Amino acid sequence: MSTIQIRNVPEDLHRQLKVRAAESGQSLSDYLLREVLEHAQKPTLAEWGREVLEMERSTRSPSRSASEALAEERRQ
Repeated sequence: MSTIQIRNVPEDLHRQLKVRAAESGQSLSDYLLREVLEHAQKPTLAEWGREVLEMERSTRSPSRSASEALAEERRQ
């Protein structure tokens, strides 16, 4: 397992995080690891955009042209 160290954390932020960790019954390290894991599981805006574009590409190719669909509607 690896270690991450964060330097120059403002005192007020450090206190706030320690309080949140204590309220959840966790050590500060465990609390922050859970928060980082949760954050890392969410896609970034760029990843989300690529996913949306890929979905659009896969649904863009209709099985028939607009003129064919219109002609079929008129026949019905």
